[in-house]
Parts: sequence; C-alpha cells; structure tokens
Amino acid sequence: MLVSATEMLKKAKEGHYAVGQFNINNLEWTKSVLLTAQELNSPVILGVSEGAGKYMTGFKTVSAMVKAMDEELGITVPVALHLDHGTYEGCYKCIEAGFTSIMFDGSHYPIEENIEKTKELVSVAHHLGMSIEAEVGSIGGEEDGVVGAGECADPDECKAVADLGVDMLAAGIGNIHGKYPDNWAGLSFDTLDAIQQKTGIMPLVLHGGTGIPADMIKKAISLGVSKINVNTECQLSFQEATRKYIEEGKDQQGKGFDPRKLLAPGAEAIKATVKEKMELFGSVGKA
Repeated sequence: MLVSATEMLKKAKEGHYAVGQFNINNLEWTKSVLLTAQELNSPVILGVSEGAGKYMTGFKTVSAMVKAMDEELGITVPVALHLDHGTYEGCYKCIEAGFTSIMFDGSHYPIEENIEKTKELVSVAHHLGMSIEAEVGSIGGEEDGVVGAGECADPDECKAVADLGVDMLAAGIGNIHGKYPDNWAGLSFDTLDAIQQKTGIMPLVLHGGTGIPADMIKKAISLGVSKINVNTECQLSFQEATRKYIEEGKDQQGKGFDPRKLLAPGAEAIKATVKEKMELFGSVGKA
C-alpha cells in the first residue's frame, strides 16, 4: 500500500521505534524488501538515490515498477517510495514521476539557501500529499556521488529547517555512508539530544545505518530517531551470497546460470538483512 511517510513516522516517534529505509537498485532488491515488510507486518520506506534512479532508466520507471509490484504482490503494509539525497531538480522529477515522498538535501548550500529551497519544496510536496525530508549538516562519506565531510549539525539551524513544516529531518551527528573506518569516533549523542530538544516531535533521520552498533542504534531511537537508512549492508549481503553461489560452482550445474537462479541467493540474503534490521529498529508488527 503506497503512502507518504508522514503517518508511519509520527507513529514511530510516538512508539519509540524506527522505520527502516532500504535503498533499492533493481527488481530483486525491491521484491525482497516488500516481501519482508509484508511478512513482518512492518511499515517500510523504499529509498531511491538519483544514481540508482538513473541506473533503472529514470524515476518514472522506478515508480511504475514499485506501484505494479505493490499491487501484484498484494502488499498491505504501508510503503513509501522516497527520493534519497535529492537535488532541487531531482525532487521535481520525482514529484512528476509519482513518488510518495522526497528528500531535498540542501546541506551543501548556505543555510539561508537551504531554508529557501526547502520551504518551496515543502509547499509543493504537501499540496500533493507527499512527505518531505530535509537535511542539515552533511553525512560523511560518499553515496552515488553525494559526498559529505560528516560534520555535526547546528541544533539552531535544525530548528529553523524543522519549523518550515518538513515531515522528517536528517541531521549530521557523525554518521557516515558506506563502511565505517576503524577509527570512527561514533555518533555524537550530545548533538542528537540537543537537536531533539530544539525540534520536539519532529521525526529525526539517521543516515548511514550500515555498521552502527546495535546499542548505538537503540540509543539513537531513544533520542528521537524515527527513520534509519540502510543501503551498503544490503549490497554487501547480496555480494557475499552471489560470490558464494559462483565459487561453489552452482552456476555451472544444470541451469544454474539462469539469472533467476543466479540472483536468488542474493535476494534471499537481502531479505535476511532487512529482517534483522526491522527487528533491531522495533518496527515488526507496527504496520
């Protein structure tokens, strides 16, 4: 059931759990996430970066695929189709394509310009019944060409953006896209606590969910994080399962080379990863 992310995140904030955003890259990714959400009776957000959208030939293709798959699989749990780290132009493309949610990442602009552009997109998105995420303070590392230094957000700037009426706010608190280095300092819970004090009931978003220890995840949720993004971990699970299948020579047995067989272990590995994360985030049974 395709919906905006607004209500599912309000419920998550009130219930002290988080909804997972799992980035999708193709049909197998999408199918695995949707089936797992349905099995666990969990709300879910399908994240699409601009790079992944381009890879899948465009946002209209992604939107059509997700809507058709949602119907064909008989999905009844709430599902939001969400643009991840969107540019100003990318947001309008996703609005046109029929996404149910967008993220405008204006963190690289001066705060005044971030506020101006976010305010405009909030008005457009809400007029169409879509949810919108904004960002203050960049997320470290690189994801599909989006590069950030990983600085912590200014709580006062977070409040200024939250006051624009966004439905969720991503704030840099030392989190990183991709694998975390051995010398990672960890999340800044002081920053997160200060941001929650300023933004109140606003659902907060934790990007870079791959590799953050479970105890940190649970503490972040207790401090107002209601949406956690996972991408790299699903990619690694898919890669490891596919490598194992080929190294064991299963692609050489019978019709093991058939892509439906070749991609099946990776798809099952994604399901296992999504299930593990949903259980950790506390969203199981919350649809």
